[in-house]
Amino acid sequence: MSGLLAAALGGAAGGLALVGIVIVVIVLCLQHRRRTSDSSESSSSGPALPESQGARCLTLEELNSATRNFSSVILIGHGMFGEVYKGLLQDGTMVAVKRRHSPPSQELIQEVNYLSSLRHRNLVNLLGYCQENGMQMLVYEYVPNGSVSTYLHGNSSAPGVRLEFKQRLSIAHGTAKGLSHLHSLTPPAIHMNFKTANVLVDEDFVPKVADTGIPGLLDRLGGTGPSSRISNDPFLDPRLKESTNFSIQSDVYSFGVFLVELVSGRRAVSDQSIIQWVQNFQESSDISAFADDRMTSGFTSESMKELLRLTSWCVNPLSEQRPSMSLVEAEIHRIREQEIRLTTVMTESTPTVTLGSQLFTTSR
Repeated sequence: MSGLLAAALGGAAGGLALVGIVIVVIVLCLQHRRRTSDSSESSSSGPALPESQGARCLTLEELNSATRNFSSVILIGHGMFGEVYKGLLQDGTMVAVKRRHSPPSQELIQEVNYLSSLRHRNLVNLLGYCQENGMQMLVYEYVPNGSVSTYLHGNSSAPGVRLEFKQRLSIAHGTAKGLSHLHSLTPPAIHMNFKTANVLVDEDFVPKVADTGIPGLLDRLGGTGPSSRISNDPFLDPRLKESTNFSIQSDVYSFGVFLVELVSGRRAVSDQSIIQWVQNFQESSDISAFADDRMTSGFTSESMKELLRLTSWCVNPLSEQRPSMSLVEAEIHRIREQEIRLTTVMTESTPTVTLGSQLFTTSR
């Protein structure tokens, strides 16, 4: 009996030892797998680190190569930050390079890293910067079809192109989405220089808001900032003539002026003419008097009246009574859907709705 008991106890001890060995092996395997997984994740996330650090710092050599040494042949404009050149980086990215004379500044790097984080389908993305040879340069994505201003007010780069009402509603909606995104951030990002010339359209005619935050950047760099804005700038909230405290409400006012130009096809002149325009609309029974006569396919008076009411709401002299950009976006979306519904083909005599890249037609 004692021999059997000893054998039983010995077998049990051996079994426990075997179980212990198996457990140790399993634990070691799990630890090895975890270390391998962590190493793999660290390796795979490595290339993303530069992106997380903010805007790309490009060299002057790279930008000289991209712009043919800043050739006047590819000078495409002048903006608040300086000259604007079209360029092609070595990786095939088309860019717009803005350049001005100024010594290097740490404030520029900090601000550019922030502005480059503002990403949205309806915003022009800031990709990088350069500070060399007494120059400061900002590198943006290139938007090929220019500004909405050229289509409304005429330019040799947009010959014979006209915008119909639904097309203008589409542009207004995408633009409102861009500004609404800025205002939805915490804290809100204020554009400070919104105008028709700063609404660009890409190859699919998707609108993109340009130059976000540039006045604030220049003000911090000691350059031409908000305090130097022209007093009779029609896009400038009248309340800012006494104070340079830009706000989301001042952006809404500027968007209202943009709608005035978009609907009428005429350049806004001053805040007084804007107020008079709105008053005339509210007192008039002839809605067509306020619409650009180049919209040859026509529009429904219901949708036009609602858009004009929204426009007058945006430019309300009392800033606290203006709508938020999120509400403006929602209203334009509703008006656009309504216009499409009202003008959808029912019979051969009703107009046809076209979407996408076919929205822009060429006059004959």
